[in-house]
Amino acid sequence: MENALIGPVLGQVAITFIAWLVLYARRLPAMAASKPTNEQMQDKANLAKLPAKARFAADNYNHQFEMPVLFYVLCFAAMAASAVDGMMVSLAWAYVALRAVHALIQMTYNTVMHRFFVFTISGIVLVVMFVKLAMTYWG
Repeated sequence: MENALIGPVLGQVAITFIAWLVLYARRLPAMAASKPTNEQMQDKANLAKLPAKARFAADNYNHQFEMPVLFYVLCFAAMAASAVDGMMVSLAWAYVALRAVHALIQMTYNTVMHRFFVFTISGIVLVVMFVKLAMTYWG
């Protein structure tokens, strides 16, 4: 059970790499079509002129380095503290599933309120995981 969080960690890593691939699959053709200069691409205002689907993918990729970073820290801290049990593993998989849904929403139809709802629920799951870790650690 001690290493059971490696699976969810790898799941979250997979989401990040998929977002990265989608980013390139959408951004490179968009940039090839608009033929921007290097100077134009250094200005983020010009990146905002790319098609929406390319921007959505870029935004989602960037989001993989926000709250999920706390997830990684939590998973490795829980393993180091021997605080991994069935509930922690279930919560970790729930978090990864919610992040996958968040990514899917953002990279497809991108309705902000749908995405925000999933983001909020995933954040609550993460908080519960941290509280559980703290309670185990400080007993």
